[in-house]
Amino acid sequence: MALKITDECINCDVCEPECPNEAIYQGEEIYEIDTSKCTECVGHYDEPQCQLVCPVDCIPLDEDNEESQEQLIVKYEKLTGLPFVEV
Repeated sequence: MALKITDECINCDVCEPECPNEAIYQGEEIYEIDTSKCTECVGHYDEPQCQLVCPVDCIPLDEDNEESQEQLIVKYEKLTGLPFVEV
């Protein structure tokens, strides 16, 4: 499942540089996540880095974009061109 940023976002700028896939970008009003790039940090870290640094806890799972662990691994491999290695 990709992540999403809710309207509780305070535009603090801490999540964007933490995303290894560059999936987070400044939207019209708040930061947003490109679901085609979000792997929940699978292949990079044990847990989503944006969720760890968010001071207002506004980055939940996006229930409209459910993905299995296997789908996230395939997306990671496509995005990076690297084989998945368990972290």
